[in-house]
Amino acid sequence: MKSQNKILIVDDSELNRSLLADMLRDEYEVLEAGNGLQAIRLLEFHQFEISLILLDIIMPEMDGFEVLAMMNKNGWIERIPVIIISAETTASYIDAAYDLGATEYVNRPFDPKTIRRRVSNTIMLYSKQKFLENAVTEQVLEKEKSNLIMLEVLSHIVEFRNGESGMHVLNIRIITEMLLTQLCASYTQYHDLQSQILLISNASSLHDIGKISIDERILNKPGKLTREEYETMKTHSVIGANMLENTRYYPSEEIVRIARDICRWHHERYDGGGYPDGLVGDQIPIEAQVVALADVYDALTHKRVYKEAYSHQKAFELIFSGQCGDFNPLLLQCMEAIGPMLETELKTRSTGFVTKEEIKDITRNILQCGEASNRTLALLEQERIKYQFIAKMSKEILFEYTYQTDVLTLSEEGVIQLGLPEIIVNLKQDKLFQQVMKVEDYLDLRSKLRCVSPGNPTVMENYCLCVNGQWRWFKIIARPLWLGNNKSAITGAIGKCMDIHEEITELELLKKSAHIDDLTGLYRRNYACTKIKDLLRKVHASNKKYALMLFDLDYFKHANDLYGHMFGDQVLREAVHKVRKSVRNSDIVARIGGDEFLIFLEYKADIDPVAERIFQSIGGMYQDFHIRASMGVALSPVHATEYELLFHYADQALYAAKHKGRNCYCIYDDSMDSFLSVLSEEPPYEKGTR
Repeated sequence: MKSQNKILIVDDSELNRSLLADMLRDEYEVLEAGNGLQAIRLLEFHQFEISLILLDIIMPEMDGFEVLAMMNKNGWIERIPVIIISAETTASYIDAAYDLGATEYVNRPFDPKTIRRRVSNTIMLYSKQKFLENAVTEQVLEKEKSNLIMLEVLSHIVEFRNGESGMHVLNIRIITEMLLTQLCASYTQYHDLQSQILLISNASSLHDIGKISIDERILNKPGKLTREEYETMKTHSVIGANMLENTRYYPSEEIVRIARDICRWHHERYDGGGYPDGLVGDQIPIEAQVVALADVYDALTHKRVYKEAYSHQKAFELIFSGQCGDFNPLLLQCMEAIGPMLETELKTRSTGFVTKEEIKDITRNILQCGEASNRTLALLEQERIKYQFIAKMSKEILFEYTYQTDVLTLSEEGVIQLGLPEIIVNLKQDKLFQQVMKVEDYLDLRSKLRCVSPGNPTVMENYCLCVNGQWRWFKIIARPLWLGNNKSAITGAIGKCMDIHEEITELELLKKSAHIDDLTGLYRRNYACTKIKDLLRKVHASNKKYALMLFDLDYFKHANDLYGHMFGDQVLREAVHKVRKSVRNSDIVARIGGDEFLIFLEYKADIDPVAERIFQSIGGMYQDFHIRASMGVALSPVHATEYELLFHYADQALYAAKHKGRNCYCIYDDSMDSFLSVLSEEPPYEKGTR
């Protein structure tokens, strides 16, 4: 019968792979990779299934040393043995391979018996190691499981007698964990507390165990307690502490000590106004302070026999206003920091069953790495966030990025639309990826992901991606993944890309149509006004000179009356065509009325030749109609620096041109102040204010 063990053969020679596969196929399931890059892709998918790797050193794209380095970086080398297969016998090569974690080194040509024996012995050795790890893991799990079960049972007995919600204990543990995580991340003096977060969170379950001895009539009294009843109720903290202190079982265990301190002092207040001992400030153990704050919040937000539930916002108002007692200012800052996600976390934090195999894998990883056990919760929480986020997405381009390994994984839809491989290793150097997303956009997205916080973790930006050789607009929605709420411990990011090219293109067209006159293709009056004002604001700083010209067509009404409006439209287009040929692309030309137009341009020395050239360009014949115009010119900063006043003076100059008999232009001077305006109302400023 074929073994379930999988072996990965990595060699750029198909002949070598075929020879090795023939030697091993009867006993093992064989996977093959033609280079190191393919090997890494297979490891990404089969890392928990592969029992051994046969690895060549000299290969294209990614050699064997790079594969070993990547396996070390990802922690794969700890559980997957590697036998080097190579014709290279240089001592430095062999030493480098062993230094990077290789188990064996076999030279070519291959001897079938040697290969089979080395493979069998190596797998057997690692199997024994895994068996021992599993045995230790089972013991850790059973102990942890027993502890949690007893804590749950004892705390739920108290809840049952106290008439509280069955979720109270779980809520206290969640809030305690979140507060402690934030505290450790925010304040260096509490970094040593990191390794005790799980222990304190579990111990918090016993905070009210002393209530088991309080008369049920007092515990569940629907109205306000009398003074005597309240004094009786207050004794539960000392009773609970004494119960734990006097236990004959494991009195010296740290969890018992922590639970005792929490029981006795979780009703103390930072200003000394609590009970039973009236402790002040940091005389109160930090674990008791944290549970006290968690207990108050949960009590406020849940219904009790003596009160209705308050909203999250109201609970925060009561706590931060001091109406629920005085708390450590640092803890209040932590409470404020986790506030945006607290309500959601209490509603969505999974209480479901995690399989034994999943826990074993995580526990084994912890044992191998020698890290604190609270990392289990952080890893599980990270997975929960990831899957919850992905579950909300529709069939769009989904992606996952791992910072440590610089690996991008795309969904099937992403592979199809973007034409990229499913897994990209060394993303920053990948040439194919750089053809799909601009480097500056990629760096911008990375930077924004680094700047968000657990309270507001989502980045939403529009970028262009190249699809089938065409650049299209996509909205990218992404969020980073942290270990717990530690913003500095970012592990990766997940997100999706939505094609919004048509939407943005349509929006741009709408914007353009809002600014552009349909008949002439010139700017509309309001848009031209905005652009001119922006330029005029910079006049003093730039020392530039500008001219504002207003002109209308003389006797244009005759064209409409004699030949009709369609002919009149053609006359307007012809006049605009002539004007456009006489100005630069950077000049502003706008239609501001039926046959009235505006030109705004920069000039260097004398305005007269410029005005003359533009005026002469307007005239001419269109079929049987003689196109003539009157034009007025005002200068900035000579006449005015504000748009409204400059427009008014150009308008008065236009009236002066009409007064002279039309078919001419005038540049504004003070003698025109008495003239009426053609296109504007009364001057916006009094004379002499410019």
